[in-house]
Amino acid sequence: MFRAIDSKTADELWLAAAAAFRDGSAEQPSRAGATRELLHVGFCLREPRQRFVISRRPPLNIAFALAEIVWILGGRSDSAFINYFNRQYSKYCGEGPTYHGAYGDRLRRHLGIDQLQRAYDALRANPNTRQVVLQIWDSSIDFPGHSGDPVSNDIPCNIVSLLKIRSGVLEWTQIMRSNDLFRGLPYNLIQFTTLQEVLAGWLEIHMGSYHHLSDSLHVYDEELPGVMAALPESSEENTDSLSLSKDYFELVFPQLLSCADRITDESVPAEELARAAHLAVLPNGYRNILFVLSAEGARRRGQKRIMVEMIDACTNSLYQRLYRRWLSRLQ
Repeated sequence: MFRAIDSKTADELWLAAAAAFRDGSAEQPSRAGATRELLHVGFCLREPRQRFVISRRPPLNIAFALAEIVWILGGRSDSAFINYFNRQYSKYCGEGPTYHGAYGDRLRRHLGIDQLQRAYDALRANPNTRQVVLQIWDSSIDFPGHSGDPVSNDIPCNIVSLLKIRSGVLEWTQIMRSNDLFRGLPYNLIQFTTLQEVLAGWLEIHMGSYHHLSDSLHVYDEELPGVMAALPESSEENTDSLSLSKDYFELVFPQLLSCADRITDESVPAEELARAAHLAVLPNGYRNILFVLSAEGARRRGQKRIMVEMIDACTNSLYQRLYRRWLSRLQ
């Protein structure tokens, strides 16, 4: 049976999915522990910019989520950058200098082409095409071995992205072989609706709906009580836009990426991070990302005053709220 969930915001969507587990799910073992599973779940997020799950407890790590956006858009696979913002990442994806299934590398380098660039070129030249598919899964290196065991700890859960322009807006469908409702889905929604927004900006059109197909939506038993008890929080809109023309994006993003790399270099003092964030000539949406990442960099350096200064400088009140909740979780 195919189960469909249609919501205006990611938070409403996630809560509806949590409620579906209360209605019943099947036991399913996995290599990481016992789970409850729903097969063949389809989501429609009608306002993709409202991509943040607010009601999850414990709260999501907003600094990590934004760092992951930068990492993916940069076409990166290096583990040091993303591990800096999430010290638990290697626990799930394995040790080593790079990550086998890093989405940015898969999309922008792995196949020998920049798939985001090619998607932009194809959709700009032929808005009616049905042939724009961003390929993440690579059967030559991702398929299980003859024993059925995984060939890596970091096999991509996202398989493909299907892009179409219809009625003058960019529609995005994301297909997942496996999707953890608690650990994965809140971040997946952020990752791929951001790519949708960025590419729509390059094409100078608006976003349509975001569609997300989870062939195995599951929750690990240890996290099931929190999912079952999930209650809606007061809503708050994401007010930032990441939509820029292609030429402008190519000027803006390298500066954001350079600043983010300096944050992960702990030889750089927190005062310099703050100075760079204030001096950065970035559109508001990208500057707010930098303020959150700089706040996290200051926190990890033990500089609470600069951390507070950075998060107060962020003009996106939803980012502020999510970051302060993350701090309360740590405390």
